[in-house]
Amino acid sequence: MRSRPENVCVKLLLISDSLMNGGVMTKRCLWIALVLCLEFVVPGFSDQTAVGQTRTYFVAADEVVWDYAPSGINQITGKPFEGLANLAMQQGPDRIGHVYKKAQYREYTDASFSTLKPRPAELEYLGIVGPLLRAEVGDTIKVTFKNNTRYTVSMHPHGVFYTKSSEGAPYVDGTTNSDKADDGVQPGGTYTYIWPVPERAGPTAHEQSSSFWMYHSHVNETADVNAGLIGPIIVTRRGEAKPDGSPKDVDREIIALFAEMDENVSLYYNENVQTYAGNPASVPKLPTFADFYYLSNLKECINGFVFGNGPMITMHKGERVRWYIFSNPNFEIHAPHWHGNTVVAMNMRTDVLSLLPMGMIVAEMVPDNPGTWLFHCHVNPHLDAGMVTRYRVEENKTP
Repeated sequence: MRSRPENVCVKLLLISDSLMNGGVMTKRCLWIALVLCLEFVVPGFSDQTAVGQTRTYFVAADEVVWDYAPSGINQITGKPFEGLANLAMQQGPDRIGHVYKKAQYREYTDASFSTLKPRPAELEYLGIVGPLLRAEVGDTIKVTFKNNTRYTVSMHPHGVFYTKSSEGAPYVDGTTNSDKADDGVQPGGTYTYIWPVPERAGPTAHEQSSSFWMYHSHVNETADVNAGLIGPIIVTRRGEAKPDGSPKDVDREIIALFAEMDENVSLYYNENVQTYAGNPASVPKLPTFADFYYLSNLKECINGFVFGNGPMITMHKGERVRWYIFSNPNFEIHAPHWHGNTVVAMNMRTDVLSLLPMGMIVAEMVPDNPGTWLFHCHVNPHLDAGMVTRYRVEENKTP
């Protein structure tokens, strides 16, 4: 009769223990024998217990002067702003225009926070979006965060694991002392967030090789995020990541934040009125959604750019392109739409997505149609107000 696997393991461990006591075997060897036994009894055990690496980032919240339309024109039409577009873009006595003080998460090279880490040219299209944080299931994300703004802000992640000391959100939760230090980092302060990345932060069996999350400030979420403090997290399935954490089965990744930035509730609203409105005294004191002035401060943008003003998103025909689409927390829904090509998302082929507030969607594309194409929100008021850009599909790369 054949021995049961667990009996074989017990015998092997007894032999190993005897050898170790006799000085022939080290404790490390005994541990290896144990893991091999458990792998025999529970297939996949070693994968579940493998310890990943710590991926360290140095991120600051910086104050920046942001231009939603740096070219000064509608890049989709190639003409000056007209009609509704002009309402939001034109500076005037009671209009701020398209330049605002904002806050932005930016990555630095080390803990001195003296040198910005350059953003590669091919990622300049990310605009206002914070630095991409990557991990493979089993890794730990370690973020040393510095607050260079004049307000108390934080970093709160979605999806990954965190204890109370790394949540980045202040509320009555029964914690005290060191477990409160993460809730909000004071101006000029520094804090280190630790976010382990367990299996439940990675893609499920029916998904592709990576999952998509986000992080944002959560001290005063409405004011913080509308000021610009939001960024992406991508988690790759265990064993399917390149050394940098990106998925092996993808040629190109694209991140797009569909956001209505409500500058009326930004941390910097009052400063923006005083700095950029032609006649601050003429600005309504308590504007409402019914005021044209209020509407002029709703910036319907993709990655912080309106009317195609961001750098062109490019790819090649036949590439495996993975799109990561997300939104901010305002009371809006979006309908991201690709002209010229289709995607597979949520187990269906489509060219339009439904994106709820703070939604996160992964879409697969293998472009087969070269050209320059529109990529925009199909909610008409958002499209009319500037939530539109372009992407370009180039012919196959020359071998």
